[in-house]
Parts: sequence; C-alpha cells; structure tokens
Amino acid sequence: MAGTPERLMRSRYTAFALGDVRHLRDTWHPGTRPEDLTLDADTEWVGLEVVAHTEDGDRGMVSFRAHWHERGSGSRGVLEERSRFARRAGAWYYVDAV
Repeated sequence: MAGTPERLMRSRYTAFALGDVRHLRDTWHPGTRPEDLTLDADTEWVGLEVVAHTEDGDRGMVSFRAHWHERGSGSRGVLEERSRFARRAGAWYYVDAV
C-alpha cells in the first residue's frame, strides 16, 4: 500500500510500463474506475518526472510528465497530467485527472 499520493503515482506509472492492469484497477477509486481498462501494447513508457505533489488530509494531487515511445512508428511524446487522489480507509486511490 502506497503511503502517499506521490508513491501511488509512481507505482501506477510502473504498472502502465509493465502492463499490470490489475494494479491499475486495484488502485483506481471505485467511483471513477472504468468498467474496461485496456492498455495500448504499442506504447512504451520510458520515463516519469514528478513536477509537484501535495497532500491535504485525505486528498492529494500529483503533477507529472510521463514520456512515451510508440513501437513501430517511432513516435515520441510526453503526457502531462495533474492527477487527483483520495484516501479511503487508510489507502490512497487514483481518482481522476484535471
């Protein structure tokens, strides 16, 4: 169990990189978790930069840049996101992105 929103963000990034759908589902808030979660097998996640993070009681925010590479086409890019997190029964969950 991740002790902070930043640690949960880092573990979720690793899950995306490894294709660990189960971890992503288990750490997604039940109120916002999609019914179906399919990852793009051609996207290779190659780096994570945490830009900022805050924690206020049972709410948290993590701003990050995730670098990716597209297998086959060679395209590269950066996903920039501010993720919201909530703590329920002592565990942190990803809620959504703003």
